[in-house]
Amino acid sequence: MASTIHTNLAALGAVQNFDAVNRGVDHVQNRISTGLKASGARDGAATFGIAQQQRAEASSLEAVTTSLNRAASIADVALAAGSALSDVLKQMREKAVAASDPSISDTSRAIHNADFIALRDQIAGIIANASFDGQNLLAGPAASSVTFLASTNGSTSLDLPVLDLTLPASPGTVASPAAAMYLGSGTALTTAANSADAASRVSASLDYLNSELSRLGAASKKIENQALYFSKLKDSVTAGIGKMVDADLAYESAQLQALQTRQQLSLQAMSLANQAPRAILNLLRDE
Repeated sequence: MASTIHTNLAALGAVQNFDAVNRGVDHVQNRISTGLKASGARDGAATFGIAQQQRAEASSLEAVTTSLNRAASIADVALAAGSALSDVLKQMREKAVAASDPSISDTSRAIHNADFIALRDQIAGIIANASFDGQNLLAGPAASSVTFLASTNGSTSLDLPVLDLTLPASPGTVASPAAAMYLGSGTALTTAANSADAASRVSASLDYLNSELSRLGAASKKIENQALYFSKLKDSVTAGIGKMVDADLAYESAQLQALQTRQQLSLQAMSLANQAPRAILNLLRDE
């Protein structure tokens, strides 16, 4: 190789190698600091693009899961209130049966009636408070439902039935099987015959209530299962994204150590390459 002071090819090669090593260090340090082997499109356009699509899918799954969890909460509140209504009706039936005894005095019947009315008037309050996030599944209208999102593309939905458990002002004739609340909002225990009729109405209303709560419970279970499925699906998508873009930090740390060693060797190579021009000066030095 010719010796020249204008072009030091060895030094140029050493500088290029040093620059390449520095770029490698920068890339590895970026992967270590972000924890990602593809934090942007420059790090791998295809991998980054697919990961971004799947991140959008994971976000959509999160939105669907939130909708379903909200539906489950609405159903839970309604079922809890329904259970309270069932307990109230059982107590009302007990009072009505006791007041239907023709042998008790009017005073005793009046005491049972006072308890009956107090329980009856609790029903409206229980139903009014059975609301979650603006949705009340117990206050009607009957034969309607509340629809919730159940897919990321909006093609699937799940419904919760709306029950009408309010006490009518003028209850209809008791039917079998029970198909309505047959207890009136003004029902009272004034006579033995009146109390017997109230007892049968409370019993039929209780049958209807329990039947409706079973229907709501079945719909709630379906929503709970769907929410669990979407939660697992979101976890799987998130894990898949991690496999694509997460950096292996143990491997990257070893790479960084190797590159830093190469940095030191590149510096030494540049130092050696720069000794050639000095050697020429030594030849020209006056002894």
